[in-house]
Amino acid sequence: MTALTSLNSKERAKVEAIVARYVSNRDLVQTMLDQLRMAIEGHAPLMACVHSLRWRIKDTDHLREKLTRKALKAKTEGSEFRVTPENLFETINDLAGLRILHLHSGQIVAIDKSLRDLFQEFRYEIVEEPKARTWDDESREFFRSIGIEPVESPTMYTSVHYVIAPNSQTRVTCELQVRTLAEELWGEVDHTMNYPHKSPVDTCCEQIKVLARVTSSCTRLVDSIFRASSQYESPRGTGAPLAAPAPARTRSRRKPA
Repeated sequence: MTALTSLNSKERAKVEAIVARYVSNRDLVQTMLDQLRMAIEGHAPLMACVHSLRWRIKDTDHLREKLTRKALKAKTEGSEFRVTPENLFETINDLAGLRILHLHSGQIVAIDKSLRDLFQEFRYEIVEEPKARTWDDESREFFRSIGIEPVESPTMYTSVHYVIAPNSQTRVTCELQVRTLAEELWGEVDHTMNYPHKSPVDTCCEQIKVLARVTSSCTRLVDSIFRASSQYESPRGTGAPLAAPAPARTRSRRKPA
């Protein structure tokens, strides 16, 4: 099947109508994201595991490109392009995005529990239960063992994703990502090189795959360090792991994507 490379005038007009709906409601998306961020920052048990937060609302041009890619894909496959101005905020889940960065894999258990407590307290709906996007067999087994469904990631992207919606009159969803600092390093390099268009440089693409393996090894080493520390410091030599000391927290914000 040959991929189509352009939309006709009617199809482009539909994309522009969807973008216009987003532009006219960006304040609503921003307010929802700010409220979620403040709720997370005010939740002490959760923040004890958090290294830093990153957040953004989607850039208008990036939304237009994403919609165009989806429309071209539907056109190539002979299927219906289902996004409309009316359902935009339900069908595109990453108009608002917040990322929680943490130090080691074991913290995801406490993070998941704290997030669920927060969602219940502030009446956020979990639209999509957390899924762990991972390419690594050991990681898949780990996430299964703690009740988070793993999903194949052929691009070698690694992160746990939730989709949530506030209890508001206008339904708006937000994508919440949770990943380690090592996974963030890989993600930022890959995003810079391959988004919104894949790098044409084969060497870079191959090296990004190598970097995924290096960062996976880095995460395992960090996990090992905290495991050894917890066993050494556990009360009365029981070997019971202690919570990692809360890291110094920073608040950083990436430019819109």
